[in-house]
Amino acid sequence: MRITSAALVFLMGLAAAGQEKKDELQGSWKLVEAELAGKKLPTESPVVVLEMKDGTYTVTGLESPDRGTVKVDPSKTPATMDITSTEGPTKGRHLPAIYERTGDTLRICYDLSNTKYPDAFHTAKDTKLYLATYKREK
Repeated sequence: MRITSAALVFLMGLAAAGQEKKDELQGSWKLVEAELAGKKLPTESPVVVLEMKDGTYTVTGLESPDRGTVKVDPSKTPATMDITSTEGPTKGRHLPAIYERTGDTLRICYDLSNTKYPDAFHTAKDTKLYLATYKREK
């Protein structure tokens, strides 16, 4: 009986850790740096904010808000995101992405061509890779 109880406590701990990793992305994130196809993009104006909550996302600060669903898999290396836009400039598109969060910084590398998950957190000329760095809003 003791082994079964210990195993149950261990599995509950693993489940809680997995949920904690998914929840670490919840909240508001302000875009502070962006790069597309190897070129830095201006981020000063307008202020772009990514809001993630309960498997959904909203990006404001663009011409029109972008909304949809996001599924994360923190067990992969690098961790992955599957983004499906339901409203806005990317409506109907699926965007594979990778992400990493360090403290209050979130980096996401998106493949805007919807081909595959990016291999690393960088972009290059003649690609449709978009790398965004966000800071958590408090």
